[in-house]
Parts: sequence; structure tokens; C-alpha cells
Amino acid sequence: MALEHDNHGMELAGNAAHAGHGHHGPAVLPSVLTAPEVVKTWRLRALVVAVVFAAISALFLLTEDGRTHLLRAYLAGYMTCFNFVGGSLALLMVQYVSGGKWGLILRRPLEAMTRTFPLILVGILPILFLMKKLYLWAAYTTKAETLDAYHKGLITNEQHLDIDYRHVMLAPTPVIVQTVLVFGFISFMIWLLNRWSLKRDQDEAAGTLGSFDKWRVRFENVSGPAIVFYVIALTDFVIIFVKSLDIIWASSVYGLQFLVAQGYGTLAVGILTLILLSRYEPMKSLFRTTEQHDLGKLMFAFTMLNIYLTFAEFLIIWSGNIPDEITYYIHRIQGGWWTICTLDVICHWVIPFSILLSRDIKRSKNKMIWVATFMIGARMIDIFWLIEPAWNKTGDTLHLIGNYGILAYITVPVAMIALWAAYYLTQLSKRPLLNVNDPHTAELLEPEHAH
Repeated sequence: MALEHDNHGMELAGNAAHAGHGHHGPAVLPSVLTAPEVVKTWRLRALVVAVVFAAISALFLLTEDGRTHLLRAYLAGYMTCFNFVGGSLALLMVQYVSGGKWGLILRRPLEAMTRTFPLILVGILPILFLMKKLYLWAAYTTKAETLDAYHKGLITNEQHLDIDYRHVMLAPTPVIVQTVLVFGFISFMIWLLNRWSLKRDQDEAAGTLGSFDKWRVRFENVSGPAIVFYVIALTDFVIIFVKSLDIIWASSVYGLQFLVAQGYGTLAVGILTLILLSRYEPMKSLFRTTEQHDLGKLMFAFTMLNIYLTFAEFLIIWSGNIPDEITYYIHRIQGGWWTICTLDVICHWVIPFSILLSRDIKRSKNKMIWVATFMIGARMIDIFWLIEPAWNKTGDTLHLIGNYGILAYITVPVAMIALWAAYYLTQLSKRPLLNVNDPHTAELLEPEHAH
């Protein structure tokens, strides 16, 4: 039966261009599969937004409070963009392992997201050069320096001991080495998967069962082990650049939480891209309501998993009531931070979960545009909640009135995301929007039976 199905898929894929227009027959594969011209307009708008918000962000350099928050806001924007790139690579590899037409329609947008990695590579440099202003382990690199800082009251005794204990991993030189290794692995996988994707369509035997099986096995054999290595690399990366902002806090699922959050944000960007493109050919003929519904359900699954992992860790740590661990949450829920925590829970969890329960909403293009956009904004709130309270020592340091520098957490990430979006749209325009040498291509051209 599987062989018959594959042969049927090859026949449909090979004859798609000659298919009839009958109501019960398959649709015609568009003759042009490149991105529509409107993508250039979107890219220009993204660049305008990036320039405007970058100019506004530059004003924060004029005040001491603004300069204090500028680098932290940059870290928040950087991690948001890194999540899009890393999440797209992870989802791409998962799709190659699992198969399915849901991933075929999303494959080229995911590939375009991964090819924005050079921006991530350059973007890490300010963080590395200015790491002493962000991380205690970079400011005090020897036992003598940490002891002196402790005696001067610059750090607590717990911070003093933890910095000394973690210098093997958290010190400027080891961090640079780890960053090179993580980025080396990610860049290699991005290069390899994108290269093979082009060669797959250029295969002389394209459309045959032999070609389908050859590329399926090749992608599966590489992507399966690479997913494991990516999880390890991601865990190491986020421990260094985010978790270590709170040097005395430890977490066993921090990397997994970020991995799920990456899928959450990347799916929002991918779905938003597909829906906007579906107003024009070729995606107008290819992106069916069925695939949109499938992607909406996948987004719902990531939302539930995100809720489960984050709340489960909070519940365990809060119940344990260990000072070195519970302080992390106290700094994020006391005083003014309770407002941000509540906003994060409502926007990042409750609203997406409640909305995505609806089948009708998941199948509505106009409504899903707003849902996807809202979820991208929710990710920015969550990143803010993870990063800024690391400098909160009293439990009530969030004062928005008179503390205008904190607004950099809006302007800087928006500028960085807009710049990343412009680069992403550039990459999206460089390749056809569909990989045609795949048996699932024929399924995308079949008429929808569910309403």
C-alpha cells in the first residue's frame, strides 16, 4: 500500500502542470514558484521601522539611565532574533525526521530564517566585547577579584562562591570558545541543509521513487543526531548568555524551555509569513486551509508545552523554598515586577492557549494573522521578564515613571527584529517557495475535503 501511495504521489507530482480544473481534480502547480514582488515592499517597510526605532534607541545614549538599559535591551533583542534562527533550524530538522506536508509548505520559509544566521553571528560581537557590563563572571575573572568585590559589598557571599565555582565554564575565554563551537555547529547544519535542499530539486532523477527515498534517508540520517546535538548546544548557549545573569540560580530544564519557546516564536513567524503570502501566487494555490489548521494545532501544542515546563519548574522551586533557587522568582514577582509577571502569564500563555482552542480561529487567515503577531509580541514580554530582573536586588525596582531608560526594551528589540525581518524577506526571495521534489507536493494540490 505504501508503494502504491508513493507511485500515486509521483504520478500527481509529475503531471500537476497538466491537471484539469475540475472541482474534484487536483489543482495546477503554479508555473512560477518564486516569491511575489510585494515581498520587496514588505522588506522596505521593515527597514524603515528598523531605522526609525534605531534612531529612537540612540537617544537613550544621552542619559545615564538610558545607557544602563541599552545593552540589556540589546541582549533581549538579540536573544529574540536568535530564537527565530535556532527555532527554524530545529523545526526544519524535526520536519525532515517526521515528514508530512505540514512541513513541506513551511520548509522554504524555515530555510530562509536559518540563512539569516550571519546577522546573528555579527550581533553577538557587542555582547562579547561588553560582557563585563552584563555578567558578574566576566567582571570578576579571578578568585582574588571576586573576594575583593565581596569585601567591598559589590557582590554577595553566595555570588562570590558561585562565580569562583563556575569559572571553568563561565569566564571570558571559555565563553568565547563555547560560542565558537556552538556557532560552528549551527552554521554547518544551516549550510548543509540549505545546500542539500537545492540539490534535491536539481536531482536528475527528481520525481522518481528512487530520488524521493535517497533524499529522505539522507536528511533523516543527518537531522536525527543533529537534533540531539542542537539541544545540547542551545542549552550551553542560553546558560551562558541568559541564565548566568543570575549567577547563583540553577535549572535543569532551562535549555528545554528555550527550545520550546523557539518553536513557539518560529511557528508564529512561519504562519504569519505563509498567510500573508497566500494572498498572492504561488502560495495562494499551495497554502490550503488544511495545512493552516495543522500548523495552528502545532502552535497550540507548543503553547501547552511551554506552559507545562515553565509552571512545573516554578512550582517545584517554590515548593522547595531553597534560598539560592527561590530568589530567582522573588526578584521576578515582588513589587512592580508582579505586573510584568502577570502580563507575561496572560499574554504568553492564557490568551494564546484560549484562542487556539478554537478550530474556526485556526482556520481563519485574518484571525491567525493577529494571533501570530500577538504571540511574537508575547515572546518579547517573556524575554524582558527573563533578563531585566537579574539586576533587581530589592524585589521592587520596576518604576516606569521617571525610569524612561527601560523603554529601550521596546525600541531596541523592535529595531533588531525589523532588521532581522528585512534580511529574512531578502533570503525568502532568493529561492522558490516550494520544494517540488517531494511526494507531498501532490497532496498540496489535491482538493480539500474538510470544511
